[in-house]
Amino acid sequence: MEKNIESNELDHPFSVIRRDNGTAYQLIPNGNKTVQPVALLRLSVFTPVAPKDKGKRDFLIDATEELSSLEVARQEGYTNIKIHGAKLSMSTDFKTWVGIISAFSNYGYGSEKITLPFTEFAKMCGIKSADLNNRSRKRLHDSLFNVASVTLAFTSKDGKKSMVTHLVQRAAMNMHTDTVEIVGDPSLWELYRYDHKVLLGLKALSELSRKETAQSLYIYLESMPAGTLYISMKRLRERLAMESPIKLQNSIIRRALADLAKIGYLDYTEIKKGREIMFIMHGRSPKLQALTAE
Repeated sequence: MEKNIESNELDHPFSVIRRDNGTAYQLIPNGNKTVQPVALLRLSVFTPVAPKDKGKRDFLIDATEELSSLEVARQEGYTNIKIHGAKLSMSTDFKTWVGIISAFSNYGYGSEKITLPFTEFAKMCGIKSADLNNRSRKRLHDSLFNVASVTLAFTSKDGKKSMVTHLVQRAAMNMHTDTVEIVGDPSLWELYRYDHKVLLGLKALSELSRKETAQSLYIYLESMPAGTLYISMKRLRERLAMESPIKLQNSIIRRALADLAKIGYLDYTEIKKGREIMFIMHGRSPKLQALTAE
């Protein structure tokens, strides 16, 4: 959903400027769509997580290329940016991150701390009121723990300046008051003010329930520019950051792409370029309408 805004409202985190005519509009998250910064979708932050990998804090990503244009990086001269933390799953952790983005969009960025009813936050995370029980509350607590564990480290070229922060500074759940408190880092607000933002359709994620690889590829492809894409199998393996044998990874990726085509999101062709496997993404339809390659 887009909402036209005046130019003096460009400080809103979901404000976007159209490149064709320079006019401004605002991305509004709702029950069907969530606004997401492109950088986190392109990087291997949210990936398929096997049961044996849950809780492992073993992912380390070089995010310099994607995040070096952040104002804090440019002003402070940070040229080396890394993201480290627990493996974040698509099934739970990404939904929690969607809830965090929605919560900040609804309650504003005037303060780094927001407080909202637990039931409202759970709904933003895709948890139905009928499913709210001790198990789902614990799962949400564990997911907040995972998201808050993600560390961003900025370092200058000469190594004499550095900054360490988190995607979420603090997250607290209080069952006595039935509230959730989330604290973010104001120096990272710009992460949500990128010119390239994605109004990510949630219908596809719902259609791909329990298919984390297909969900991960969906958010990755949605972060890419419009038009035909040429992506190698190797790049998809890197994005998914799986640890299984390469042949098995290739098989999993092919099955995930087939799932994306089955729900009406993707039209693609697999080709061989020398010894490299390539995919031509002819078309993508977030509304899940049937696609036909031209």
